[in-house]
Amino acid sequence: MKIDLTGTTAGAINKALVRGRRAIGTPAVGMVLTLVIVTDEENAYDALKAANDASREHPSRTLVVIKRVSRSPRDRTSSRLDAEVRVGAEAGTGETVVLRLYGEVSEQADSVVLPLLLPDAPVVVWWPVNAPLDPAGDPLGALAQRRVTDTYAAEHPVRELSARAETYAPGDTDLSWTRITPWRSMLAAALDQVVCEVKAVEVEGEEFNPSCELLAMWLADRLDVPVRRSPSAGPGLTAVRMETSEGPITLDRADGSLATLSIEGQPARAVALKRRDTAELIAEELRRLDPDDTYASALAYGVERLNTVPEPAAAEPAAADPETEPAEETAKAPAKKAAARKAPAKKATAK
Repeated sequence: MKIDLTGTTAGAINKALVRGRRAIGTPAVGMVLTLVIVTDEENAYDALKAANDASREHPSRTLVVIKRVSRSPRDRTSSRLDAEVRVGAEAGTGETVVLRLYGEVSEQADSVVLPLLLPDAPVVVWWPVNAPLDPAGDPLGALAQRRVTDTYAAEHPVRELSARAETYAPGDTDLSWTRITPWRSMLAAALDQVVCEVKAVEVEGEEFNPSCELLAMWLADRLDVPVRRSPSAGPGLTAVRMETSEGPITLDRADGSLATLSIEGQPARAVALKRRDTAELIAEELRRLDPDDTYASALAYGVERLNTVPEPAAAEPAAADPETEPAEETAKAPAKKAAARKAPAKKATAK
């Protein structure tokens, strides 16, 4: 059932929710939390679909906040709230309210959302795109016990991780961190099978994928070893290689679905490590509402501390070949001239 409200108020929306529940014959409220999705019109459909799929595991009241951009100065001075109330099959196993805010009311979204929160139930705020630099300091984020962002959707994902570390508050989390849960579980299980000392780690994946950086920071933080970050064509994370005292341990996933775990002295085995969709990621985050201390520790390690493994020493130059010596001398000529030009400057500095 769907109820459209134009130029409405929070009180009218609550009445529409009650009316909708009675119309479909479910007057009781059995929802466990309120999920607030802050997004734009372009990404609202995908975010709402993921939330509806996740509601099968976590029945919730979903509030979608869409701030509409006013096209003219006159529209920007006027305020209006439009709502779309969905109950029953239209809203998965919970309730959904799509809020479209116009004008000045878009700057006071928290005052619109607050009367619609379920009483005595936890609140989770999710920004699929355009997350604030300080989620806990955002007016809507201040209402929540958990704040979910996604640095993968940022314009500069890796740079965004540094900003998240500076503004981290207990309750913050990121879907880029959630994406590597199977990798962390598999690597921890692999190390449990061998009594060894890890000496160095290499994490290989897409160049601008923050999940790769987060996995590298987690390994560096937990193992206290240098971690090198290597780019690849993807998709996503492709491999983790650990040099240990008992031989290499490698988890390689080239196709985005099936990985191969190789441990020295044991036969290689295939493990399922498929890339998960957004609904699975949100469902995982809604399972816990306490602060994620492991994420906080990995984030605090810092992206700038990665890639600390020294590069291998350059190879010794080969002996000069008489047939190629003239060509080499020709190639070195510009460098000799440049060095000659710099010589007076060096002498002046010495004086």
